[in-house]
Amino acid sequence: MRGRVPEQWNPEAVRIWQGDNSGGQLVDRASISALDHGFTVADGVFETLKVVPGGPVALSRHLRRLGDSAQVLHLPTPDISVIRTAVAEVVAAWQGDGGVLGRLRITYTAGEAPLGSERGDGSPTLVVAVTDTVPWPDTTTAVTVPWTRNERSAVAGAKTTSYAENVVALRAARERGASEALLANTVGDLCEGTGTNVFVVVDGRVLTPPLSSGCLPGITRELVLEWCDVREETLPLSVLESADEVFLTSSTRDVHPVVRLDDREWSEPGSVSADVRREFAARIAHDIDP
Repeated sequence: MRGRVPEQWNPEAVRIWQGDNSGGQLVDRASISALDHGFTVADGVFETLKVVPGGPVALSRHLRRLGDSAQVLHLPTPDISVIRTAVAEVVAAWQGDGGVLGRLRITYTAGEAPLGSERGDGSPTLVVAVTDTVPWPDTTTAVTVPWTRNERSAVAGAKTTSYAENVVALRAARERGASEALLANTVGDLCEGTGTNVFVVVDGRVLTPPLSSGCLPGITRELVLEWCDVREETLPLSVLESADEVFLTSSTRDVHPVVRLDDREWSEPGSVSADVRREFAARIAHDIDP
C-alpha cells in the first residue's frame, strides 16, 4: 500500500490558541464548554493549512473561505485580524519548539447554546492549533464508496465541522488499503473525496467537477485551476474507470497522483499529473501566500 506514514498522536506536542472574536491567548490545553454548539451539534466551520518553515501556506485564501463558510451557516463574521494574530502566535510558539512541517487548524463555532439546534446569544468560540505532521508519499491510493454527497444541501460548499460521514467513508477506504474515499453526488456525478478534490486526465485534458457538483471549493483546487490548463466539467462517477490519470488535491497533499484506484493500477504517476504537481510546487515555493 502506498499510504501515509501513520502519525503518532501526541497532545503534548500541539500548540493551541483559544479565544473569540475579541481576542485570546496561547493555552496549554483548550477548555471548551460542553454546551458549545460546535460540540453538541457540529455548528461550526474550520480550515486546515500546511505550515512550512516560511509559515502557513495560502493563509489569505483560507481565511477568505473561512468567512464564506461562516456566512453560509449565518455565523457572526469572524474577525480576520484576530485570527491572523492567533495564527502568528501559535505558529511562532510551535516553530520555537522545533516545528518544521505542520498541520494548522482554525476552528470557529457558534459558542454556547441550548441543547438543541437553536442557537444562543453567546460569543463564538475560536481555536487555532498546530502540530507536527509527516509528508505524504509521492503517490497515493483511493477507492470509491457507495455513499453520496448532497449537492443540494443547505451547507453544500461550506467547510463545516460536521465531518462524521467523512470519518465513516475514510475508515472504509483504510480498511481497503487506500488513503482516500471518492464519492459521487445524488445524481451519480463525480464529486470529491473526504478531504480532497479529484481531477482526471482524459485524452490529454485535465478535468475536475464543478462546484455545482456539491464539492468543496478547495484552496489547492482553486490554485490549480488558476495556474494550469484545467477545465471544470460535469463528469459521471464512471469516468474513474477509464480516465488516463487521476490525481487528488488538498492543502496537506498539494497535488497527489493516484496510482491505485479500486481495481485499477498505474505503475507510476502519469506525465500530466507529474507536470501539474511540479508547477504547483514551484509556484508555492515562489509565493507562499498567493
